[in-house]
Amino acid sequence: MKSHTDDEFDRDELIATLEQSLEKENDLLRTYVITSERVHHNDNLKERLVNFAEGNAKRTKQLIDEIEQLKQ
Repeated sequence: MKSHTDDEFDRDELIATLEQSLEKENDLLRTYVITSERVHHNDNLKERLVNFAEGNAKRTKQLIDEIEQLKQ
């Protein structure tokens, strides 16, 4: 078994941390989508919120991929 220093994550800690990050990214994604759907007076803001949501969707996919790789 490979040892690690006190400040280094083990595999399970890393997975847990990434899963927490995934949950936060999903919450932000939902917030941006819901907010953009409710903005009617400012097209620029609406577009930026959609862009934020798209960025979160990409990060969410990347986190899912990383977590799946770590679990193998």
